[in-house]
Amino acid sequence: MTHPRPQDLLPHRPPFLFVDEILDLEPGVSARGVWRLTGDEWFFPGHFPGRPTLPGVLMCEAIAQMGAIAVMAGGTAVGRIPLFGGLDAARFRRQVGPGDELTLEVTLGRMSSRAGKGSGRALLGDVVACECDLMFVLVEA
Repeated sequence: MTHPRPQDLLPHRPPFLFVDEILDLEPGVSARGVWRLTGDEWFFPGHFPGRPTLPGVLMCEAIAQMGAIAVMAGGTAVGRIPLFGGLDAARFRRQVGPGDELTLEVTLGRMSSRAGKGSGRALLGDVVACECDLMFVLVEA
């Protein structure tokens, strides 16, 4: 099955588009994709010199972008964009660096016409690097 490109569903653009490819998509329910870190990303030189490390908050943002893909593909958010409303239970389990490939997984929970919740994780292979619960609001685009 062919999936849309992330930029076809998200308003994000480089350097703040963190989903490279959509692997699985059940619109309005769940999504799974990939973020491939090349080492050329803007944050690595300063975080941290000599030990480049993906900031945990950007892993949470990548998970949120994957969730936004699931929301936007559902067709119920036409003319709107999902914005962060909250982040709960964020846990960082593994360090991520240049050359790593993160698999991003999100399952949406309760949804209304104005807001919703979801939970997600970022994996290095089969190992959880980050997990969190998301809250979002839908605002006019």
